Amino acid sequence: MGDDEIRLAGCDRAFAPVGLGTWAWGDRATWGMGGYDTDLTEERIAEAWRAAIDAGVTLIDTAEVYGGGESERIIGRLLAAHPEDRDRVVLATKFMPMPWRLNVRSALRDALRASLDRLGVDRVELYQIHGPVSLRSHSALAEALAAVVDEGLTAAVGVSNYSVREVRSIRRALESRGVPLASNQIEYSLLRRRPESVGLIAECREHGVLPLAYSPIGQGRLTGKYSAANPPPSSRTFSTHPMAEVDRVVAVLREIGEPAGRTPSQVALRWLVEKGAVPIPGAKHAGQAEQNAGALGWSLTAEEVARLDAAALDGTRTLRQRIWQHG
Repeated sequence: MGDDEIRLAGCDRAFAPVGLGTWAWGDRATWGMGGYDTDLTEERIAEAWRAAIDAGVTLIDTAEVYGGGESERIIGRLLAAHPEDRDRVVLATKFMPMPWRLNVRSALRDALRASLDRLGVDRVELYQIHGPVSLRSHSALAEALAAVVDEGLTAAVGVSNYSVREVRSIRRALESRGVPLASNQIEYSLLRRRPESVGLIAECREHGVLPLAYSPIGQGRLTGKYSAANPPPSSRTFSTHPMAEVDRVVAVLREIGEPAGRTPSQVALRWLVEKGAVPIPGAKHAGQAEQNAGALGWSLTAEEVARLDAAALDGTRTLRQRIWQHG
């Protein structure tokens, strides 16, 4: 069974409902801790890029702060080496609205132009506010976003880590300027179902705002690789769930996936697709990219979704985690 292609409000380019997150690409300050991901070479990244695109995963998400812009530079080098990919990929990047960026209109425009330079393109398909940390009003942020749409620097605009109230406010501010809110990038997974329980997913669905789900497999916790007996590296801070609770979720993923030859992570990603979200897992090599793409082209039954709903954990985060999670 195939998947319907997705389009962001304001953007004509379609893509499959699984994307590729590139937070780890070039960001050794975050992901190199404790020896984690020190083998993530640009050669392996190039293999992951090729495998993802060839498998139909073409939404590529990055940000100006990932590795101090290095993630964008890596993508720029990949596109320079394979210019034919530009017509296939949907590029999404982000503006970090630090409180001291008070002239947000010029700061956002300058940041987007710098991102475009690093990416080696003249526009992106999606430009996002990275988090609700700006001291400026939603009206001022909407004005800045609308300006770069009008200038043709981005086709669509979105936000990240915005609550129901914040989504409602920025959406209305954008609509008053004739620009739709296309997306809200949030932490959403079977280990963090809270976006559903607080009504955020329903709010997005009602108004055509696409949820982009980062950490969709709980930073590896839902792959089955880790367990209470074999916990993940201590640098992978995530939620407050003891691994014994995570193990129970993974057990349900196995029960559903194994009869069909699907991995726990593929089932976890597919659950998000069934919820109307687009998961954006990372990929450190071609094998992971191919694994992620294995969430496409099939469906969970209503009974299977209900079983996973019952096993899912609500998840908690501190305010600091909400603001600074890069996605």
